Amino acid sequence: MADPISGAKVVPARDPGKISASMMCAGLDKIFYYLTEFKEAKLEFLHIDVMDGQFVPNLALGTDYAKSLRRITDIPFDFHFLTMDPLEKMSWFDIREGDQVAFHYENNTHIAECLQYLKRLSATSLIAINPETDYRVLDPYLDDLDGVLAMTVHPGFAGKKLVPSTLDKVKEMREYFHSIGKDDLIIEVDGNITIENARKLYERGADIFVAGSSSLFHKGETAVTDVIKKKRLAIGWKEEDLP
Repeated sequence: MADPISGAKVVPARDPGKISASMMCAGLDKIFYYLTEFKEAKLEFLHIDVMDGQFVPNLALGTDYAKSLRRITDIPFDFHFLTMDPLEKMSWFDIREGDQVAFHYENNTHIAECLQYLKRLSATSLIAINPETDYRVLDPYLDDLDGVLAMTVHPGFAGKKLVPSTLDKVKEMREYFHSIGKDDLIIEVDGNITIENARKLYERGADIFVAGSSSLFHKGETAVTDVIKKKRLAIGWKEEDLP
């Protein structure tokens, strides 16, 4: 497969991509509607952004919200800790086997301890990196983690534009993992993942796509299942295999 712009060879994702719904973008007045539609569409994850107002200039989503959400759905959680001292913050939440958890590399002096903690919980562990962070900083941890969450916007608020350089970054990351025999490492992407950007990132090797205000919860969209279908078709699904 070749990139239609550069003509360069691209390592494709091995399987159809998965979708993680960004719950900070889901209006509480429609939460039961969304969860019903997600269940019907067999959505893979609910993305739970945890922000402390210090690591990024925003506050979201708290322990009570996560506990309440657990009571009304059995869809696995995809936690994303955008916090100072994520090791302590993770202990506040009910992280379960089958959940996926990302914490940031930046401003974190306890990366190894975070990975060990998540391993004890039998959760899938990802290290998140901001657009300007070189993915090679993760080399010391590649044997202990399950994947990388690559931010494609500068984090904090929904609605930002994708940083163009992150397209090549994801492609280079996938090719690098392939070159060192780490094809099993997950690449999740988060930030302005429109249907078109999802297609581009899937072609470059991404596996999991956070869907927020630019697609799943876009104001111009009404039928959530239609958006999920369009996004699945953009990330490697065939029509006949759709749920």
